[in-house]
Amino acid sequence: MNNTIAITIYHNPRCRKSRAGLARLESKGEPYQIKEYIKTGITVEELRDVLMKLNMKPKELIRTHEADYKTRFHGKDFTDDEWLQILSENPKLIKRPLVIKKYKAVWADPPEMMDLMF
Repeated sequence: MNNTIAITIYHNPRCRKSRAGLARLESKGEPYQIKEYIKTGITVEELRDVLMKLNMKPKELIRTHEADYKTRFHGKDFTDDEWLQILSENPKLIKRPLVIKKYKAVWADPPEMMDLMF
């Protein structure tokens, strides 16, 4: 029997949408691991991997309503590599929850989006 946990949720317990995503994931009954990326950080390499699985560009992953984005980054032109660095250094700017299962990932807002993975 393989006990490898194949599902990861990038989660912020202070976020209502992230908590709803976690509840939906729990209802699936499959083992998962939680990555509290705002506490533990997220590397540029992790972001590249997640974005590849999401089939998204870094700018598409930004929470544009976040105050830090509005005051520090809105209207500025950055390359994908620069955005990756910005997101790594400012993880609260990353949309959540992100759910990764093997080679696929979804931004689970609304939580039902993760049903595409099961």
